[in-house]
Amino acid sequence: MTKKTITTTSILNHSKFSLRNLILPLNSLLFALLTACSEPAIQKLEGPAQGTTYHISYWSELPADTIAIKTSIENELTIIDKLLSNYRPDSTIEIFNKIENTDSQEVGSEIVSLVKIAQVVNEASHGCYDLSIKPLFDLWGFKGDTLTIPDEAKLLTTLKQIGMEKLVVVDDTHLRKQQVDLKIDLSSIAQGYSVERISKVLEQQNITQYLVEIGGELKINGTKPGRQPWRIALERPLPEERSMQKVITMPKDSPMAVMTAGTYRHYFDDHGQRYSHILDARNGKPVTHNLVSVTVLISDPTIADAWDTALLCLGQKDGMQAANAAKIPTLFIEMQGNELIESRSDALNNLNTLTIK
Repeated sequence: MTKKTITTTSILNHSKFSLRNLILPLNSLLFALLTACSEPAIQKLEGPAQGTTYHISYWSELPADTIAIKTSIENELTIIDKLLSNYRPDSTIEIFNKIENTDSQEVGSEIVSLVKIAQVVNEASHGCYDLSIKPLFDLWGFKGDTLTIPDEAKLLTTLKQIGMEKLVVVDDTHLRKQQVDLKIDLSSIAQGYSVERISKVLEQQNITQYLVEIGGELKINGTKPGRQPWRIALERPLPEERSMQKVITMPKDSPMAVMTAGTYRHYFDDHGQRYSHILDARNGKPVTHNLVSVTVLISDPTIADAWDTALLCLGQKDGMQAANAAKIPTLFIEMQGNELIESRSDALNNLNTLTIK
């Protein structure tokens, strides 16, 4: 499971876009289509975050202090980085990873809540999605720029470190390892969690009409001025292209997150064979199926972030079964020959609050 953008300073990715893919500043690759509108005007904020960038669009009929809002957003991103980043030796999750014993360790309610979500998705994906994938990701060289294809013996040894069942939730603030060398990577869920946290920052500033995007993962609430819906473009999931595949017209009266995981940005080619950054935690190897993109559309970006990685890991057939069983609105895009074939989960077909064209 990999996901998003892989960089040496990122929280992420390397296990979702890192194993939730891979990727991105454009990894999931979604970008907002904002049209001109009358007053009040849409305000825009942007900056670096988590090895990629953030973009926020918002408006309010009441006066809003843009400088104070931006400061609050960047302070929140710093707090999240200190909590979840696998690239900071002083982060809470890395301190937990370095402790090699089976005692109960305090990690805080935020990390425990993320682990609880991941446990549900891990079970629903039959172990394909797994927060303990980090040693495998490092083994394959996906943290850097050089592919390292492991031999079978090394792969089997590393697989012994993997397994969500080896991580125990003790209580609302404590975790415990059942195996001392267990290491946790939250990158497959961190961007979605970050989107939600930044959304809450805006709401605390009395901003209720907004679009929050980090590395292509986003959430909207409300509308644009004039009760016009937010419209989101999904990128065509091909390595060589930067064109539009679909446009989503978002709900006007309910929040909605759009989370996309894909295999089409981060990969290695070696001796004529392509190796995806999406790893299946069950066998420790890059996925080989033809599913290239998964987009999940639900109100909670944290849950959506975990699910898009898991469904991409599973592939179209098994992913569709899992999405239908969990009632997750999902758009799958599979490469068959030279054609992109779309399919929708039952929950997406029944979702009448938005349109995808």
